[in-house]
Amino acid sequence: MLEIKRADPLEGRTVRLTLSDGSIVERDLTDLLHGPIFERIAADDTVFRRVRAEGGTIVWPGDVDLAPETLIWDGSPPQGEGTRRPPPFLRPRRPSD
Repeated sequence: MLEIKRADPLEGRTVRLTLSDGSIVERDLTDLLHGPIFERIAADDTVFRRVRAEGGTIVWPGDVDLAPETLIWDGSPPQGEGTRRPPPFLRPRRPSD
C-alpha cells in the first residue's frame, strides 16, 4: 500500500505529498478540514504549516491527522489494488517533473 513519506505545505490549505513509490501529489485540504478538531488548522496558517508526515499519513501537533486513504485515494483503495497509482484528480507527478 502506498504511504505518505513527506508533506510540504503550499499556498492556502494545499500540501505536496511525496508517496512511498516516489510519486508526488498535491492535495487541497480545504474540504477535509471540518469540525472542532480542525478549527485551528483551518483558520491559522502557522498551525497549518506545521504539517508533517508520520506513520504513513500527515499529522499536526496535538495528535491531529487525516487518513492516508482519504489523502491518496479519496477513500479506501480497491481490494487487491493497494499499489495502484492514485486517480488523476490528485495530479500525480514524478519527482523529475
